[in-house]
Amino acid sequence: MAISMQCRVGCGACCIAPSISSAIPGMPEGKSAGQRCIQLDTDNLCQLFGQQERPDACLKFQASEEFCGSTNQYALQSLTRLEQESLPD
Repeated sequence: MAISMQCRVGCGACCIAPSISSAIPGMPEGKSAGQRCIQLDTDNLCQLFGQQERPDACLKFQASEEFCGSTNQYALQSLTRLEQESLPD
């Protein structure tokens, strides 16, 4: 069971690693895995955080020690690996 944690400010791994198939403001077709979300600013902060326009996939993501580890690098590698493992055969 994953232990919930607070997101690290400036990490942005969850806005880069996963694909998002639903529309995002500024990205009507969603985004591909590994593509930086247009709503992620230069400080790796989500410009939609706390706003109604934020996609469901983003709202449902819960940071956890298991997936995010203790560094931004770990989080990006971990979430990238999860994205790749979830691809259909």
